[in-house]
Amino acid sequence: MGFSKLTFIAVSIGLLAVSGCSDKQSSDVQKTSGAAVKDSLNYASMKDIRNINPHLYLGEMAAQAMVFDPLILNTPDGKIVPALAESWDISKDGKTYTFHLRKDVKYTDGTPFTAQTVKQNFDAILANKQRHAWLDMINEIEDTEAKDDHTFVLQLKHPYFPTLIELGLARPFRFISPKCFKDGGTKDGVSCLSGTGPWIVEEHKNNQYAVFKPNPNCYGSKPKLKEVKWIVMPDPQTMLMALEKGEIDLVYGADGDQLTSDAVTKLQKEGKFVVSTSKPIASRAILLNSNAPITSDLKVREAIQRAVNKDNIVKGVLNNSEEIAETLFAKNVPGCNIDLTVRHYNPEEAKKILEEDGWKVGSKGIREKGGRPLELNFYLNSNNAQEKTIAESIQNDLRKVGIKVNVIGEEKQAFLDRQKTGKFDLQYSLSWGAPYDPQSYLSSWRIPAHGDYQAQIGLKDKALIDEEITKLMTEPDAAKRQELLTDILTRIHNSAVYLPVSYSKTKAIHSKALHDVEFASSQYEIPFEKMTFAAPQK
Repeated sequence: MGFSKLTFIAVSIGLLAVSGCSDKQSSDVQKTSGAAVKDSLNYASMKDIRNINPHLYLGEMAAQAMVFDPLILNTPDGKIVPALAESWDISKDGKTYTFHLRKDVKYTDGTPFTAQTVKQNFDAILANKQRHAWLDMINEIEDTEAKDDHTFVLQLKHPYFPTLIELGLARPFRFISPKCFKDGGTKDGVSCLSGTGPWIVEEHKNNQYAVFKPNPNCYGSKPKLKEVKWIVMPDPQTMLMALEKGEIDLVYGADGDQLTSDAVTKLQKEGKFVVSTSKPIASRAILLNSNAPITSDLKVREAIQRAVNKDNIVKGVLNNSEEIAETLFAKNVPGCNIDLTVRHYNPEEAKKILEEDGWKVGSKGIREKGGRPLELNFYLNSNNAQEKTIAESIQNDLRKVGIKVNVIGEEKQAFLDRQKTGKFDLQYSLSWGAPYDPQSYLSSWRIPAHGDYQAQIGLKDKALIDEEITKLMTEPDAAKRQELLTDILTRIHNSAVYLPVSYSKTKAIHSKALHDVEFASSQYEIPFEKMTFAAPQK
């Protein structure tokens, strides 16, 4: 078989520092002019790390990525660089990937990292194939082979263009020592958390905290910090007070799960902390369920699109920290720079659409049709204060055109479970951001495990959309892929199932003593290994 060799070798510390660590001691880095420098970081999160088995979806991705490495990594600038694989070859037909693995790498339990352990991990992932079906690559794997100790071969059924991207995601293609497997696999849990990543979990108390220490034996550059303490703070106000008191050093996250935009703006004005934001990383939208009794009506969905004042949300709720979204994906997302008709804010047009559709204003100002009030339920995560405020803004806008909206907060797991059932009229949706968008996010639309599938299922062309997504994933010709993507996104846009609100950003708020706080390739990962309290060398 002929091979077109694509060799990616890390030839600089810069690339090696993307992941992993080495034996080289870094205690000198934590000293400035002979004075001791703080080397323990207190990070606040609303969520516990939970179960960080890298092959399941029960824990926080940021914590999983700290402990477990992939074969390759996606970088913030869109490149793919070596991680556990030093280089790789891709066959001319695009179906065979041969990975040349690093030598002398060990899991934290002392087990050598080899092609055999890579295959064991792939076998464990494929044994739970149905759970991973949202990621189309799972369905494309034909065979795996440990050719020798340091050569792993992945055979696909068809050429699959996102292969390398998806191998670099936070899960599930990360590697854990086979000694941690239960009954030869990972789908029923693991007995330990032995990885090759920059960090190890030293201690974990459920819903209280987790302590991470540097892995002394992994490859690349060692973390500059000697400890990261992940502290659970479910209440944003408590988190804000702890930050102001110096009890925590860093708050980091997106989509309102951490601090509200009001709190971030307050901290910016005070000037006591460093506040930075990433470039737009994902799309914040509202799902309008095409399979629910009232929102199954396209005219109702179109009226809602016209009735919501996004400018008020971005300025009043988000304090201009995000950009208005008129389409589901921003034009800078690969393949998404296409012409779509923008539905501008126009409440009078919304009223006209509803009138023509037979929804007449009743005695209490709520529209009715056939004796049925135009009343919708908007479900949200009760722990997310920002989502609640956005929902209330939408509630107020829709009330002005005669639509009653009940805003209903639920505990996060109940909220996520509801997505899978489809029992909602309106619900939040957040695209997955780089490097998942658009291919992995679209791939998941075909699986009834997400709100996207449930909201789309009432569309007449749902089957066609799913068929085109399947073709998109395996089409080797770039021009044909663009044709398919354009048609998919045009159909979805015209269906008005998504009400785009804004393009979200990851935010980092930290003490001025903490340096080298950067944003990762994905909103779900945090590069703790780069952070330090040591002042930059002049």
